[in-house]
Amino acid sequence: MITNLADLEIFVKVAASGNMSAAAKSLGISPAVVSKRIKRLEEQLGTRLLQRTTRQVGMTDAGKGFYDRIANVLTGIEDAEQFVSGRSTEIAGNLRISAPTSFGRMHIAPHLPTFMQANPHLSIDLMLSDEFTDIIAQGFDVAIRISELKDSSLVARKLVQVQRILCASPSYIERHGAPTSIEELADHHCLTAHNGEPWRLEGPKGPLVYRPAGMLNTNSSEVIREAVIAGLGIALRSTWDIGNELKDGRLVMVMPGYEGSKNISVSAVYPSRQHLPSKVRAFIEYLADLYGPIPYWERHSSDAGRK
Repeated sequence: MITNLADLEIFVKVAASGNMSAAAKSLGISPAVVSKRIKRLEEQLGTRLLQRTTRQVGMTDAGKGFYDRIANVLTGIEDAEQFVSGRSTEIAGNLRISAPTSFGRMHIAPHLPTFMQANPHLSIDLMLSDEFTDIIAQGFDVAIRISELKDSSLVARKLVQVQRILCASPSYIERHGAPTSIEELADHHCLTAHNGEPWRLEGPKGPLVYRPAGMLNTNSSEVIREAVIAGLGIALRSTWDIGNELKDGRLVMVMPGYEGSKNISVSAVYPSRQHLPSKVRAFIEYLADLYGPIPYWERHSSDAGRK
């Protein structure tokens, strides 16, 4: 039987970071102590949880299954302790966040220092991935998602509406001209990822689906971003992704009467709990204030980027 919760907390920290030294630093203990406590936990469980190499630490199948089940339990224990001790309003502890790779890199990571400086007793684990995250099974406190809001057992707080536009570089427009209708797109190089993912648009006559065809095939949205900036064609991009390029003129909007579906938003998703931890509430409110009502990536860009 496991009798030391601190050993579990150390395991979760190592598993989340994939590095014993980083986990030790965040916990304020030595790597040797971390290694010793993990070994003790493995002996108590009778199985190896981690595969250790000289550079990184990976979870075994048993370790992953154990992590999926214990991470959220520890969060619940922390919340319960804060609630019964009257510290439920204190912003402290560890906040585990999941976010999409590009959005997290561009619009979450740069703003974490300000949030952490305002909350010095809070540590943060930010995990970036474009894969769907099961926040309960994987022990996340909150996930930032860019999608349509659907019925779920989770609670979703809309942070900002996503605006997606058709755009191209001025050099591309100079060489090929600017299309003025959906039909004219067939004569242009259209850039899209994931084997011609369809463009769901809102036009003057209502919603429509256009299936673009182009010479570039990739599974990376960031490759498409670089390609459209380089002048290879027309792309449907979110303004959070190309706001700077619209402002400085490296990209211009084409066919302004057509935009991406308006059902997409950036939302904070978290488990439905009666007592929402103050650390989660504070982070969500921080992002909501940062992004809305007009997100900073769209300010002063809507007119300058039109063509």
